[in-house]
Amino acid sequence: MIDLSTHYLGLKLRNPLVVSASPLCKDITNLRHMEDCGASAVVLHSLFEEQINIECNELDRFLWDNSDLGAESTTIFPDLGQYNIGPDGYLEHIRIAKQTVSIPIIASLNGVSRGGWVSYAREMQQAGADAIELNVYFIPAEPGASSDDIEKLYLDLVTEIRKTVTIPVAVKVGPYFSAFANMAGRLEAAGANAIVLFNRFYQPDFDLDALEVKPTVTLSNSSELLLRLHWTAMLHGHIKADIAITGGVHTAEDVVKSMMAGAKVTMLASALLQNGVGYLRPLRNQLEAWLDRHEYESIEQMQGSMSQENVPNPKAFQRSNYMRVLSSYAVR
Repeated sequence: MIDLSTHYLGLKLRNPLVVSASPLCKDITNLRHMEDCGASAVVLHSLFEEQINIECNELDRFLWDNSDLGAESTTIFPDLGQYNIGPDGYLEHIRIAKQTVSIPIIASLNGVSRGGWVSYAREMQQAGADAIELNVYFIPAEPGASSDDIEKLYLDLVTEIRKTVTIPVAVKVGPYFSAFANMAGRLEAAGANAIVLFNRFYQPDFDLDALEVKPTVTLSNSSELLLRLHWTAMLHGHIKADIAITGGVHTAEDVVKSMMAGAKVTMLASALLQNGVGYLRPLRNQLEAWLDRHEYESIEQMQGSMSQENVPNPKAFQRSNYMRVLSSYAVR
C-alpha cells in the first residue's frame, strides 16, 4: 500500500494536501468536509493585525487624532467586520474546530508590526492551535525604508512570535527579496520552523469609468507553481526548516512536482474555491494513482529527488539555464 504521509511542523500528516487560508475555512461545516475529503491539515483564515488594533481602540484613537483630515479620511480603512471575525470570535473558532475535526488546525496571524497584538499568538496556542502560520503581507512603499529595514521587520516579528509560543511557527512570505536564500536562513535562525512559498500579492486595478482604484482578486493557476518549485529546489538541503508550497497547486502533477522539489506539503486555496472542497477527494486519489503508476512506495521517497542538490545538472536552476532558455526559443 502506498504511504502518502509526510511530516510538517513536527506533525505527521496523512498526506501532503493542506488547505490554505481562505474564506472557506471560516465555516465549521467546511472544515469537517475538508477532513472527510482527505485534507491532512487546515490553515484557518487569517486574524489581521488591524482587527486586533480595533479591538484595543488603537485605530479609533488614530482616527480621532486625525479628524481634521475630513470625513472621507475614515474610508481609507476597510470594514474589517465584513470579511473576518474579531479576535475573540477567532479564538472560539479555533476551539470549536479542534472539537470538530481530528486533523491539525493551524492558526494564521496576518500582520507587520511588533505590537502587543502578538500576545494573541499565545492565546491561539491556549485555544488549541497545533501551530501558527505568520502571514506577513507588507508592501514597502516608504522611499526612506532600506532593504535592511524591511528584513529586520520580518525577523523581529518572527523572533517576537517565537518568544511568545511553544508550538511550531511557519512564516508565509513573498518572493521579493534581493537575496532570498540568505533571508530564508535568517528566518530559520529567528525561529521559523517552516517557510511557506509564496504569498500572493493582490494588485488593485483602475476603473476607467468611475476613475477609481478598485480591488481585484485573481485566483492562481498551475503556471504560478514554477517560481515556487525553483526556490524550493534551491533551498532544499540548505535549510532545516520545512518548506511548504502555496500558490499554483491545482493538479496531482503539481503536488508531485512540489514533493520532488523538496516541499513537505502543498497548500490549496484557489483550486478549492474554483472546484469546491470535494475536489480534495479526486485530487488525493489521482496523487495515489500517479505514485502507483510510477512505482513509488511513499511520498517521502520522492521528496527532494529533483532539488538542486540531487539533480544531475544543478546548474539548471542557475544562470546557465537562463541563457539556454533564451537561446532555445525560435520565433515562428
